Amino acid sequence: MIDPHLSRRAFTGAAAAFVAAPYVLAQSRTEVARPVLGTGAHVYEAIHDWVTPPAGLAWGDTHGLAQDAQGRIYIAHTVNGSSEQAHAVVVCDPDGTPITAWGDAFRGGAHGLDLRREGSDEFLYHCDTQRRLVVKTSLDGEVVWTQGVPMDSGVYVDASRYCPTNVAFAPDGDLFVGDGYGSSYIHRYGADGSYKKTICGPGAEAGQVSCPHGLWIDPRGDTPELVVADRGNRRLQYLSLDGEHRRFVTAGMRMPCDIKFRGDLMLVPDLESVVTLLDKDNHPVAHLGDGHPSGLRGSPREKFIPGRFVHPHDAIFLASGDILVAEWVPIGRITLLKKKD
Repeated sequence: MIDPHLSRRAFTGAAAAFVAAPYVLAQSRTEVARPVLGTGAHVYEAIHDWVTPPAGLAWGDTHGLAQDAQGRIYIAHTVNGSSEQAHAVVVCDPDGTPITAWGDAFRGGAHGLDLRREGSDEFLYHCDTQRRLVVKTSLDGEVVWTQGVPMDSGVYVDASRYCPTNVAFAPDGDLFVGDGYGSSYIHRYGADGSYKKTICGPGAEAGQVSCPHGLWIDPRGDTPELVVADRGNRRLQYLSLDGEHRRFVTAGMRMPCDIKFRGDLMLVPDLESVVTLLDKDNHPVAHLGDGHPSGLRGSPREKFIPGRFVHPHDAIFLASGDILVAEWVPIGRITLLKKKD
């Protein structure tokens, strides 16, 4: 799906306004050398195309990532039009080798993908931007529940004004859904998928969002807070779990897509061609693979520049401490950022 909030003008117009932070690109003279990104305590070896799809399946836009307790990795992609198969979810072992694939119903719409442990089980939460649904499944794709437009919210004329992009999990078992490609609302649901309330709506002021593309709970403070990748407003925004504005984070932000945490670090994949790490005070400490401005979205793979991202769409910390990045390019790309000692 083409992001309605994204245009070539958005990329080129922002180039003059943003002075990119420095990055390190070290490469030996051999063609097989891998780029090394970052500086100081945050240095990673970039392994592009770390995961290749199973035979008969061709990547579409690689959108979502998750990892389960056994180390298995889940990749959501839209499926390329040339693909012989329609499986929109690829499951890999911890070393990136595909094990299985499923999810034909998500073809064309596979977008946000997150995993939550509930009791002794784990479940995947999918945001399907083509069918405009949030879908909860088991790890092997069995549907538990499906939730469409929350008409009870009173903010939608019809389903066409709603398009969920990502979810976040509240400490009490509830979940938040960002209507990133629809009307820029954030809704709260019960664990059973039942609508509870709308906590945030569209705009540019404090407590308002524009394209709330991704969201997550910041576990680093004494009180849980919801962090929103407020992409249309080019910022992160902190909200209370009831939607009250707390603060903005703008340093190093261009078009943030999502948020994940490991220890004191916050990980932000940014559609404007960079992956950013922030410390416990939300100061940027590394800009990884900065390829901005990039006009390579529709280019063949050989045009991609080693060590530079095109359009990071999701990123997660793996159990190993490495980082996995999925990019919004129509031929897909999964990059492992392997932490260097």
